[in-house]
Amino acid sequence: MPENHDQIVEDLTLMLIYLCSWLEKPYPVRRAWKGYDFDVLNHLADRELISDSKTSKSVHLTEEGENHAQALLRKYGLLPGDD
Repeated sequence: MPENHDQIVEDLTLMLIYLCSWLEKPYPVRRAWKGYDFDVLNHLADRELISDSKTSKSVHLTEEGENHAQALLRKYGLLPGDD
C-alpha cells in the first residue's frame, strides 16, 4: 500500500488517466484530458509517466506510464492479471 497521501493521490490519478484515456489515431498514443490537479500532473510528468504539454488540453501516457498504471490496476484487483 502506498506510504503517504501524496503517493495515493498520484497512484489514483495515474489509474484514472489510464482508465479515461483513448488511443489517438493515426499514432498509437494513449491520451487523456487534463482534468486533474496540475501539481500531481507535473509530478507524474517529472517521473516520465505522462508527457504534458503546457498548451495542450490533454496529456499522453508514456509506455512506462501505461505499464505502471496497468500494474497498479492489477495490484488493486481492477484489471485481470497475466495468469
